[in-house]
This record gives sequence, structure tokens and C-alpha cells, in this order.
Amino acid sequence: MDLSQPTAYEAEIMHYLVVEATFSVVIQHTIQSRSIRPERPIEEDERVASHSPSFKMMMHFFKMAFNKEGMDYDKHKALIREFIDTYYGVDESGAKVFYYREDIQRIAEREQVALYVNLDDINRFDESLAVLIEGNARRFHQIFNEVIDEMVQEILGDRQPPIRDALDAFIFQRVYMDDQSKIADGYLGGTIQEARKKYPPQLLRRFEVIFKNRDAMKPLAANCVGKLVTVSGIVIRATEVKPIVEVMTYACDTCGAEVYQPVNGPSFMPAVNCPSKDCVESKANGRLHMQVRGSKFGKFQEIKIQETSDQVPVGSIPRTLTVNIYGEATRQCAPGDHVRISGVLIPLMRTGFRQGGGGLVAETFLEAHFVENIRSSVDEKDTDDDLTEEEVELLAQDNLYDMLAYSIAPEIYGLTDVKKSLLLALVGGVDRNASGMKIRGCLNVLLMGDPGVAKSQLLSYVNRLAPRSQYTTGRGSSGVGLTAAVVKDPVTGEMTLEGGALVLADRGICCIDEFDKMMESDRTSIHEVMEQQTISIAKAGIMTTLNARVAIVAAANPAFGRYNPKRTIEQNIDLPAALLSRFDLLWLIQDKPDRDGDKRLASHITYVHMNAKQPEVDGMKPIDMRLIRRLIEVAQRKQPVVGDTLRERLVEMYVDMRRVARESDDSTFTSPRLLLSVIRMSTALARLRLSNVVLPDDIEEAIRLMQASKDSLRPEMLQQEIRQSPIDRAFAVLRELNSSAGDAVIALQTAVEACARKGISEEALRDAITVHQSNGVIMVDSQQRIRFVMN
Repeated sequence: MDLSQPTAYEAEIMHYLVVEATFSVVIQHTIQSRSIRPERPIEEDERVASHSPSFKMMMHFFKMAFNKEGMDYDKHKALIREFIDTYYGVDESGAKVFYYREDIQRIAEREQVALYVNLDDINRFDESLAVLIEGNARRFHQIFNEVIDEMVQEILGDRQPPIRDALDAFIFQRVYMDDQSKIADGYLGGTIQEARKKYPPQLLRRFEVIFKNRDAMKPLAANCVGKLVTVSGIVIRATEVKPIVEVMTYACDTCGAEVYQPVNGPSFMPAVNCPSKDCVESKANGRLHMQVRGSKFGKFQEIKIQETSDQVPVGSIPRTLTVNIYGEATRQCAPGDHVRISGVLIPLMRTGFRQGGGGLVAETFLEAHFVENIRSSVDEKDTDDDLTEEEVELLAQDNLYDMLAYSIAPEIYGLTDVKKSLLLALVGGVDRNASGMKIRGCLNVLLMGDPGVAKSQLLSYVNRLAPRSQYTTGRGSSGVGLTAAVVKDPVTGEMTLEGGALVLADRGICCIDEFDKMMESDRTSIHEVMEQQTISIAKAGIMTTLNARVAIVAAANPAFGRYNPKRTIEQNIDLPAALLSRFDLLWLIQDKPDRDGDKRLASHITYVHMNAKQPEVDGMKPIDMRLIRRLIEVAQRKQPVVGDTLRERLVEMYVDMRRVARESDDSTFTSPRLLLSVIRMSTALARLRLSNVVLPDDIEEAIRLMQASKDSLRPEMLQQEIRQSPIDRAFAVLRELNSSAGDAVIALQTAVEACARKGISEEALRDAITVHQSNGVIMVDSQQRIRFVMN
């Protein structure tokens, strides 16, 4: 026995009856409200009622209900049938291909379970039908199901469909037993289709109709409720796929009858009393018991998506949306994936005690139809043949590399090599997966140095420029917030994973400011991410590995306020060597007092503030951020390789850097990872040229950047002398004179002239002589000649 919901046609008939009954009630109410004046005849009351506002309003709704364009069930059903039968495409040979009709044939033979209906195809067939489907997707989804049910029955004829699962076997057995029962009772056996009519269509249906919305996306608003919309965002939480009941089967404990109850919502009221003819006539009050066998269950998954950083207005909190996914659309995404989802925006109907606390505000969720996983920022377009003339002209320039580097935060003066390294981090190298071992292609960059040198501004610009990025600070981030959190699923009550900043930035950039302010326990959680590009989770019974293919760009301040060149890097930055070695490039940005440099910097800053733009350098103009992002996406499609001819140069470079590090006791930052860093930078440079082969110039530029990075960590002696006291500088001059004179005596006048040439006063020289003479290092005779006692 079928306890199914009414069909679309029956629902429309019921709607018309309700409107008509309401119309009659309003007429009677209007006439009764006029009955206080009995001298008025009834005919006049009816005439007055026909001109009342209530009458006009109900006539408006009555006309809307019978609008043939919007509510003609038979017309729409025939139109959908015509679309499936007649719509075709053209293959490479020029032959017509009836896509949807062939899909229906495969559905009837149980070879296909999903029918993807593209609204662009419907729009080409009938634009008005596409508009109606977008405005009332649930109704037309039901009509599509009914049309396909009829077509499947026509294809099968008087035979049962192939048996593919246990439910098919259950229905086959029931139909066969009913047919044999009729023959045993002396009735002629009916057709298979007549026997299957006693079962609800939802139980017999083995397909899903999935609407794929048009390519154009519109912002969500209140008028989108109930309509087919398309949204895009990043998945921040995904539950496990759970079974959800679609048709519940009951068995009567008295008469043995089977009763079927379709479930069309998130909850249902189980049937209790048997409605079969035997129990009703005998008044046996048979009780129904749920039977798992014979019930139909579907797949259900709930995800939560968050709008991407480029969609969030400045100063606003990213919005989130809950998405319910059913059937074949499940398991299409994981936390951190960027998705585009087509579905129906539906208000959430509260039940139980939550129903009274919501007021007039309704929460919404998206009932997904089509889920498209944009696995990387460059997967949206498969070829680079769609480059515009402006992009082709820009790519043809010889100084493209310098122009792109100049266009990164052009308001910030200088730091050319730092900007080039950030550009390479945005492009990224090539991942290698050989024999199961993965070699990352993402470039990690650390900016460290004195406060006020625009480290945070560079990070902020990179965050806005990257197609995928997450921005966070060291003190405001925990290890769980960076990796993944275990939260309780509100639907199933089980523990699920919610991705952190590194997971959400998968295949993108993660900018971490104030990197040195992080707690040590939180900082250790990113060691695995920076090298293996994964996050291993073992919490609350959940043991899994999440992808975190992310390039980390971090900024750190010195531990003592300003950078002290007399101390080591670890003492200044207060970061462990194991973490520092995972950065491909470490840049030390110092605020050094220099008259010429300070003048140029001040001129640049004042020009930017007065003109609201940056000055041109060597005739170069900054490239628009949208165009840079587009070029980065095009470059990331290339997979350049390093040829065998460049192997010797790489080996020579690595051996030479190791020798220099050994001689200068600086082995902390020259590990075998340095060689991989140079290869990553060279492949990123080849990508910028849109080439699949790394050239020697790419290797040399990568080596130059690596050497420049190391030179910034080892300031020259002149920079150290600036921080020395005048007495120490004067004594250094005396040592130089003593060395050049061959341990002979030094005339005081000669020392005064040598100090004057280096900007050291005579007073500082005499103070140095007094200090070191008292220490017994030098002695001065009566003729004012200086002699070193101890060398």
C-alpha cells in the first residue's frame, strides 16, 4: 500500500481547490460584515463585496493560481518530454547526438544512475522554460522525474528492469509473487507495469535528476529563496556520508501487508496503524513495524562553505552557507577544496523546541544538485588559447620578470629582490612524485628584520594578489586554527574535522605575520606542512591525512627590538634551525641609517602621499592586479623540467656554497634542502616565461637570489663598523697602521691624519690611546710615537 505524497498534478489540483475555497470564505465574510445594515439588499452586498479590497486581493491571487504560463502542468510536462526527445548536439563527425534520449536508455537498463540536465541546453531549447525552472526548481524537478518514469516504462515494456542491487531483487520478488497469487486465485495475470503501480514511484526510481545551473552567477539575496542558484566558495567542513531514508517500508503484524511511506523531508512521522483492507474491515487494528529490507536509503552529506577572500568586503567577516548534498553528488569535495555548487536555496524549517525561538528570522541552506570541484585555481580553463591581446602583448615583453616584480606592492620603495622572491612564491615550482616520495614545489619565504620596513605590507599585498590565500598572525593563531579542528557534527552528533588556515589555503598562499610571536607548541604543527605538504590528524578517534599544498610566506621581528649583527640568526629571530631550514629564502631587511638612501626613501613616500600613486622607475608602469593574477594562473599550467646539461652547474653551485658555509661556520642555513630550493626557483622562472624547459639563465637567476638572500644575513664589515663605538674604530685604525708599518713605531700625527680620513675625531683617537695604554696593549714614548706591546 502506498502512503506517498501527491504528484505534481494532484498538488496543483489541491492548490486550485484551496484557493477557490478561500475565495468563497472571503466573499461570505465580506457579506456578513455588511449585515449590520439590513435595509441594503443582498444583491447590493454582493456588488459591494466585489469592489472591496479583500475581493480584489483574492481575485489577484486567484488569477495567479490559474496562470497558464506558470502553472500549466500538462503543457510543461509535454515540453519537458519534447526537450528530452528532440534535443541533440553535433559530434566531431557532424552527426547528431541525442544526449538526453541516450541517457534515458542507459537509465532504463540500469547502466546509469544520474541524468545531468544543463540549463544552458534548456535555454537554447526554450528560454521561458529555463526561466521557470530557475524560479521553481523543486516543482520542475518532480515533473522531470515523472516524465523519465514514463519514458523508462515505455522502454522496458512488459519486462522488469535488470537486477542490480538488493532492492531490485526485493521488488522483482514482490511483483512475481503478486502475479502468481492472482493466477492462483483464478485471475488472469496482469502486466508487469500494472503490478508495479502499487509501489510508490520513489521506491522504483533508480535515477537522479541533477540540474546544472547556467554559468553566470548572481549574488544571493532574499528573492533567491526557492530558486535555483549557483554559489562558489571554499569547503571548511564536511561530514561523513550517511544513509538517509527515502522510502520507509512497514509490515503489519496482523495481516502481513506491506505499506510504503515516501519521506520527502528531513523528518517524518512513522505510520502506526495498518491501513490495509483486511485490517480495516476486521477492525483488527494491526500495528506496523519498520522493515529495513525493502526500504530505500540514499546517500546524504552536509558540508559548510565559506566565501573566498576576494569575495569578502574589506572589514567584513566571511559568510558561510550550509549545503545538503544527496545521492551521486556526495564525496565530491573535502575541507580546503574550492567548489562551485548549483542548488535550491531553501529556508530551514525548525522542529521541536527550536521552533518557538526563531521568531520571524529564517535560516537558509542550499539543497545541492550539482557539485563541481575546482581542484586548483587553474582548472577552470584547460587551455591558454583564450589569452587576450593585452595579455599576449605583455607576455611578449623582454622585461616581463622585472615588470611583474615592480608591480608587487609598487608603493613600497626598493626591496627588488625580495619582491622577485615573492613573485616566484606566487607562481610556485613543480611538484615531483617519484616512487611514492613527494618533493614539494611550493616556495617558503621568511622576511625578518627591523620594525617598520614594510614586512606586513608585503604580506598583505601578497594575500590580496594570490588567487587562493589565507592571512593570519602568529599570536592570534593556534596550532588547531592552523591545521584542523575536531568539532561535533550538529546533524549526526559525531566528531568531524574542520579545516584550519593551512588546509583552506591548499594550492595557494598562507601569509603568517608576527611569526616569531607564535607559541612553540603551535609552531611545531607546521613543520610537516612546510616539507611534506600534508597534515596528519589523530584526534577523537579520527586518524587521517589532509592535503596542505601551500606556500608559506612569513614575517618575523627580531627578538631584541632591532637586528643585532653581533648575534646569530637564531638569537635574533628566536626560531629553531629545523624550522628556518625549511624556508627556501630568508631575507634580512634592515633599517640602516644612510643619508642618500634615506633621502630617496623620503622622496618616494612623500610622492606617493601627494599623488596617490607610485613614481615610475625606468619607464615601467605597475601592472593591474587582475592581470597579474591572470598571468600567474596561466603560468601555473606549465610543468617545466630541468635538463641533464644543467646538472653540473647545480652540483658546482651546491659544493661551492657548502664550502663557504663551512669556512664561515654558517652551516645552519646551507643544508641539502638548498639544492632543491634552487631547482624550485628555476622552475618557477621557467613558468613565468611560459616554457616547459628550464634554461641556464633561470638557474643563474635562482642562484643569484639565493646568494643575495644569504648576503643579507651576513652584513659587510662596513655595516658592523657603523654600530662600533668611536674608540673601537680609532683602535682599528691603529692596528691597520701597525700592520702596514711592519710592527714599527707609529707617529701620532700619522695616526691623527689616518683617523680624519675615516671620519674619526682626534679626541676619539686620544681616548683610544689612553684606554689601551692603561691595558698594556700599546705604549707612547716622549716623542709622541706609538708602539704596540701586544699584537
